[in-house]
Amino acid sequence: MKNWILRVLVFALLWQGCPVRAGDAPVDTAKIDKLVSQYADCCGFTGTVLVSEHDKMIFEKGYGYADREWNIPNTPDVKFRLGSITKQFTSMLVMQQVAKGTIKLEGHLSDYLPYYRKDTGAKVTISQLLSHTSGIPSYTEAPNFFAEVSRNPYAVDDFVKKFCSGDLQFEPGTKFHYDNSGYFLLGAILEHVTGKTYETLLQENIFVPVGMKNTGYDHFAEILPKRATGYQQEMGKVVNAPYLDMSLPYAAGSLYSTVEDIYKWDQALYTDKLVPNELKQKLFTPNLENYGYGWAIKQIPAGEPGAGQTEISHGGGINGFNTFEDRLVGDHDLIVIFNNTPGASLEDMAKGIRAILYGQEPAKPKRSLANELVPTLMNHGADDTVAQYRELKRTNPNDYDFDERALNQIGYGLLGLGRNADAIAILKLNAEEYPKSANVYDSLAEAYEKDGQKQPAIANYRKALELDPKNQKVADKIKQLEEK
Repeated sequence: MKNWILRVLVFALLWQGCPVRAGDAPVDTAKIDKLVSQYADCCGFTGTVLVSEHDKMIFEKGYGYADREWNIPNTPDVKFRLGSITKQFTSMLVMQQVAKGTIKLEGHLSDYLPYYRKDTGAKVTISQLLSHTSGIPSYTEAPNFFAEVSRNPYAVDDFVKKFCSGDLQFEPGTKFHYDNSGYFLLGAILEHVTGKTYETLLQENIFVPVGMKNTGYDHFAEILPKRATGYQQEMGKVVNAPYLDMSLPYAAGSLYSTVEDIYKWDQALYTDKLVPNELKQKLFTPNLENYGYGWAIKQIPAGEPGAGQTEISHGGGINGFNTFEDRLVGDHDLIVIFNNTPGASLEDMAKGIRAILYGQEPAKPKRSLANELVPTLMNHGADDTVAQYRELKRTNPNDYDFDERALNQIGYGLLGLGRNADAIAILKLNAEEYPKSANVYDSLAEAYEKDGQKQPAIANYRKALELDPKNQKVADKIKQLEEK
């Protein structure tokens, strides 16, 4: 009897000494629902959310409308455009060809696309394309891309020759610069190497083996059941997102999926079903700026929920949609958030859900600054809006999202309406509020440039470059304006 009591006491002491993750207790999924509902109320979130814990799906729900004109609600089986989450599927296809020996990571671009310009193609490796370190300019950063190019269909090789063959911005491998051109080129390489279309490769090598029946290449003309409509918020109101021909995002961003299919994908990534483990781990090995091959990798810092965990994630943004996929691989947790009315911060939402998984209270979502300022701006002008901003920040500093992105978005909205003077006033306020941010000076410079004020534009571009010396786009813009 004494021995039995002793064993119980020893077990109890050992149990008390072992760190137990709060999430090992049943998660209160009502808290997840409450948090996401708050984002829907305060920030206009409309979309779907899925959460799995220890490989088990514990929460999935839709919010708002998949189609506002017909009042069709979002549900977990609604299909959303993924944007740049597409890149992780492209990188998997590349690694499958590496496993077969048809592509080498240190092979060069010109080895696989013989028509590509040799002076740059002979320098850039497949690994550099995968890790955004190639130096090839991103076609989506061209000033005229969305206005003049984005609605037009292109054949793959024609698009490569016209839009993905610019002069190198830096020596390959020396810098990180997020680059849609690199992943477009990877799609072209996959087609040339295999003789099959990118879309066929995805179906045969990933979607069918994993059972992702609700994922595919998004063709606008096809009748696709349960496809969400994309919207965007413009100066306080919601409008239909502008058309984008899906031959242009291609291997960098043209897929659609459901949160349920992304869960299947997540589960497959814990196996060697698609590619040998040694090559799979290369996808998740950080290169410059903690970016692997199609994934961002980081250790969650101290003080955040899940501190010390390895977080492997990626976001996506495309006309009318933004998405976020967050994998906590140590605990086999997954958070997937799809949105068809971009505005709310999906990363903040995921962080709040992560807090709930770890038994902590999530941060309360902050109200949209644009919803408060835009009516004043439209009815009374920039001076009154600046005064309102300062008063809100003085009296309600914790209730509103005062992140620099808020004023930036308002400024660009004004530029789109041709109200250049008001845009400059709002973006000047942003520069005053965030004097150490290169982006705010870049935006202000762009507003001055659009207004025809060359010298203030150059001065603010120089300030942006001073704060971010690696920004080749800004350096090129200064050179361009000075040459004029």
